[in-house]
Amino acid sequence: MHGTQREDSFVDYYEYLQVSPSADFETIERVYRLLAKRYHPDNSETGDADKFRILTEAYHVLTDPEQRAGYDASYEAALARQWKIMDETSASDNVDTDSSIRRGILSLLYRTRRQDTLNPGIGIFDLQRMLSCPEHHMEFHMWYLKEKGFVQRTENGMFAITADGVDSVAENDIMFKKERLLPTPDDSASKSE
Repeated sequence: MHGTQREDSFVDYYEYLQVSPSADFETIERVYRLLAKRYHPDNSETGDADKFRILTEAYHVLTDPEQRAGYDASYEAALARQWKIMDETSASDNVDTDSSIRRGILSLLYRTRRQDTLNPGIGIFDLQRMLSCPEHHMEFHMWYLKEKGFVQRTENGMFAITADGVDSVAENDIMFKKERLLPTPDDSASKSE
């Protein structure tokens, strides 16, 4: 892995390549070739030099066993930081309704953006794990939230809350209790007594 990558600018190569962390060499190579054609700077329709550069970097790291082992250690540390976000919440482990899953997604994305405005994303696999939500359910919820304009994909392939999403969180008071930034009027009154 490139040792210059700072902790706060961690790029999720698995998410960027849209593969599972358990993906084998052949899968990574196949997906890379597909995405490289799409983002190659010579492609006049969909070329993107920055995305191509990151894809190529991800491919080289994830297909070299030694570099991948080093990257996976950093990946686990980054996951631990993201899981800490979930640990700081009081969300129920039994998230079983659509609205509570969407509230959970928005709450986690809100907290992540609040902690690091320049790197506000969470990967889809991480959201699935944090909210105990199966992939096919998560796809529906992400589609809905993107259609509403509450979430968007970042340049590194993660999901982040938008300004409309932040407004929705504030208007609907959907933050997990421990994530509330300001005390409610009742809290202030009880502290002054």
